[in-house]
Amino acid sequence: MLTKRRIYYSLPPDLRYIIRRIYFYPTDFLDLITGKRDNTIPPKGLIFTGPGDFKKIGEHYLTIFIEHCNLKPEHRVLDVGSGIGRIAVPLTKYLDSRGSYEGFDIVKKGIDWCNKHIKKEFPNFKFMHVDLKNDLYNLKTIQAAKNFVFPYKDNDFDLVVLTSVFTHMMPEDVENYTKEIYRVLKIGGKCLVTFFILNSKSKKYMGSNSGLNFKNNFGHYSLLDNKVKEANVAYREEYLFNMINQFKFTIDKVLYGFWSTGSPSKESFEFQDTLILTKVK
Repeated sequence: MLTKRRIYYSLPPDLRYIIRRIYFYPTDFLDLITGKRDNTIPPKGLIFTGPGDFKKIGEHYLTIFIEHCNLKPEHRVLDVGSGIGRIAVPLTKYLDSRGSYEGFDIVKKGIDWCNKHIKKEFPNFKFMHVDLKNDLYNLKTIQAAKNFVFPYKDNDFDLVVLTSVFTHMMPEDVENYTKEIYRVLKIGGKCLVTFFILNSKSKKYMGSNSGLNFKNNFGHYSLLDNKVKEANVAYREEYLFNMINQFKFTIDKVLYGFWSTGSPSKESFEFQDTLILTKVK
């Protein structure tokens, strides 16, 4: 599985998108002619945000937002790395007319699909393409995420969500985004963010079974693939927690995942490690 992952990651982003469209074309065509696929669910060939059931994963995250982040129907949500609407789709059924959603992503195909299939029906949902360089997703620009200023005002959101975003970003980029997240969150606002966290336990099991093995060590972070750096990035726990505290967040919850073993267990929350943060004065 890891060999296939490395081969896939070694391909240019545009070629990977084409291969996925071709591979899933029979399934997507059958769903189209039978009317099996909901219009709010993108064709499998367009989904670039990871494996699994698109609809079920989105609905599962909505439950997490409500139970762990105190999300209310009237809240304002920012989805950083909004992809092709996996988080947005279930939120359309939860946020009411008082609430709103903003999402941005570096992959234009995903933003275009969301604007066409979600924004038309839900005007309080907005999607924006930002052209930033990333080894895995976008090589057509030199604009760096470490310099990006979120296009939103201070103290604007009740919840900021990042699912599998910092797992594809280098330290300077992560630090800048963390600073920007703090700026746009309201006092008392929550942030849900996922990581691959390196600690004694994950290092012990890393690489066993089908778990990911971050062998390329650069001190406070490690890479799965040294040739495609942002394919998967893991961070040392001490560095990560110090950085978060430096930007004046409190860490409400640390929910460890099963990525290092590859095998779900009762002690694990999700595949990746999940942090729930709160903005304090």
